[in-house]
Amino acid sequence: MPNDGKVVPLNKAAAEHVNQPASARLPVVLLQVRDKSALQLKQALQVLFDNADDTLFEMADRALNNADQNTFFEAMRDLRLKRKSIERGFLEKFYETFVRIGHYEVADVPPPPLSYDKLALVPNDELERTVALDAMVAKVFSRDGFALGQLTTRLNVLLSKRLDDATNPLGPAMLCDYFLQAGRSLGVDIKVKLIILKLFEKYVLTDTDQLYAEANQLLIAAGILPELKAAPARRAADRASDRPRKPEPEAKAEAKVKSAQFDEGVQEVFGALQHLLHDLRGSISPKMEAPSEALPISTNDLMRLLSHLQQYVPQQAPQDDYDLRYQLEQLLTRVSVKSGKFRVVGVVDEDVINLIAMLFEFILDDRNLPDSLKALIARLQIPMLKVAVIDKSFFSRGAHPARRLLNEIASAAMGWGNRDDYQRDSLYMRIDQIVQRLLNDFVDDPALFSELLVDFLAFSNDERRRSELLEQRTRDAEEGRARADLARHLVEKELNSRLLGRTLPQVVVRLLQEAWSRVLLLVCLKHGADSAEWQAALSTVDDLIWSVEPHDDAETRMQLLELVPSLLKSLRDGLTSSAFDPFATSEFFSQLELLHVQAFQRELTDAPGSAQEDDSMVEVIDEIVLTAPGESVPLEPQIRLPDNDPGLLEVDKLRVGSWVEIQEDEEFKLRCKLTAIIEASGKYIFVNRTGMKVLEKTRMGLAVEFRRGTVRVLDDTLLFDRALDSVVNNLRKLKA
Repeated sequence: MPNDGKVVPLNKAAAEHVNQPASARLPVVLLQVRDKSALQLKQALQVLFDNADDTLFEMADRALNNADQNTFFEAMRDLRLKRKSIERGFLEKFYETFVRIGHYEVADVPPPPLSYDKLALVPNDELERTVALDAMVAKVFSRDGFALGQLTTRLNVLLSKRLDDATNPLGPAMLCDYFLQAGRSLGVDIKVKLIILKLFEKYVLTDTDQLYAEANQLLIAAGILPELKAAPARRAADRASDRPRKPEPEAKAEAKVKSAQFDEGVQEVFGALQHLLHDLRGSISPKMEAPSEALPISTNDLMRLLSHLQQYVPQQAPQDDYDLRYQLEQLLTRVSVKSGKFRVVGVVDEDVINLIAMLFEFILDDRNLPDSLKALIARLQIPMLKVAVIDKSFFSRGAHPARRLLNEIASAAMGWGNRDDYQRDSLYMRIDQIVQRLLNDFVDDPALFSELLVDFLAFSNDERRRSELLEQRTRDAEEGRARADLARHLVEKELNSRLLGRTLPQVVVRLLQEAWSRVLLLVCLKHGADSAEWQAALSTVDDLIWSVEPHDDAETRMQLLELVPSLLKSLRDGLTSSAFDPFATSEFFSQLELLHVQAFQRELTDAPGSAQEDDSMVEVIDEIVLTAPGESVPLEPQIRLPDNDPGLLEVDKLRVGSWVEIQEDEEFKLRCKLTAIIEASGKYIFVNRTGMKVLEKTRMGLAVEFRRGTVRVLDDTLLFDRALDSVVNNLRKLKA
């Protein structure tokens, strides 16, 4: 049988494999089977990726929360970026398998499919994917196992080493293996991976009957076991159920019903809005002295006029200076004069224009948006109007990409302040790029909004992850500081209860205040105030004080003699564990030793020595106040407010994650987010949008700020939804 031939490769990967010696060992007919199958698989993969965007977007649209929506949008972006590499990787693995079966050596038998048990996933994810893959492979074996078995039998005639259905290069297990290995770089979670695997089954594995039929036919034409009984053709009903992308009339009818229901819902919402907008009609009309009969322009003509205006949106004009309805009116006047006919905007389109204009009036007057963002959003009025003219679901569907893009931009920029050098800010630059892209490229295809939304979500999620990491560090540091403050207050209390009002040697007072207080603080933080270690550290304080007091009877003198060695050991161990200055420690111990020696000498002679009387003694009359290095004692507001005070009630409404704006002085306002309420200290910690701490307030201090009117809570609900609610409420009032 001939063993060489001239085959035209499908792509570069194919060409490289054809030129390898191992490929040359394959019979011509096997090369034909390989290349014809590769062409079909390549086309199926292209269909898969063409439909993946729509599928993931639908999943995002149906998601119950923003986290799930973000997951699907990020997956869309990742899949779009890595599509070509996955297609190429799949075909490379496919060709490599044929290269391996061309090696006749025993050591080079085809490898078994990838063991799914070895995939680097957590056990639950691994189990889910393994179950899905097993089901996919089993379905192909059940449906097309006969044709696959015939193909395997015919391939074994051409090869010296036997294949089975599992190691057949065209078998479902191997096809899944190619796809899994090619898609290893996808950074998506298991939920999305299962969806992509389902798409692989739908658009690739569904057509394995054709794949095997054509491969068998090529081998039969070359005289390879033509006598084998032909595989039965798959029934039309089976194919219809397996290939939903080519639905039967019933499926088409069902899809049409669903589409009609969707359209009906959209029309119902827009119809209600039109009813409210009725009294505003006629405001957009050309100014002509003797108008003839009005002739509405078509929606397509309106889109062309808007595209013309879109090219001349001012860069940095004040937001109030650009009136879209006035610009349209002037343009219609010129069109009417030029054509000699009185041209007006159609009723439906005029309603959309009025609604968008009112929405943007609300948005550009919203106190929750920083002025720098308003200037950018103002330039999006025409692109948003064009989307609304094309697709009325813009007003009724919360997950509409254009509407969601506007909401996400507003949410991401909530923390901008008027002190920020925003023009150098990465977020500002990204939003500016989006605005420029829409003004330059958007004509009438809303898919551009989906693309920009996916990219912006990926960007903002990266920004959010960085800020959340810094926020967490801030919270941890503040909680640690609060614990340290509580421990410090406890140490102060214990020392003051033992020292206040006493007259003691100055060295002892200094040792307890400067050195042993650190030991107590560390023990309290490490072991807690209920621990045996804490009680032992306090006992050392009591023993030290007792050891320098006068003792007259013989029994207490013996106790002192027995106590001093263990006392000194406890003191030395404690100071060493707290890393106290060893030179200062030596000085303390030298002076303490002198005190104890003098005490023993006095007791032996029973006569008070002058050294004792002249030793530096101090009366502790001031409370000990301990401060952390570099800290000063914070000044708390002296005012005390009743529990029902309006300011305190406002403070108690605050929740972690709330954004506030604080008037620092006449010129500057600070925007910050409440990231933590430290219960131990009662402090409210605020960060900027990068997660860096910018403000610390007590509950009472915040209440005073609320009473003064220098702080207000920002509304961080969805911008477009707030605007639409406000416009609808205003229209209802006008209607009434």
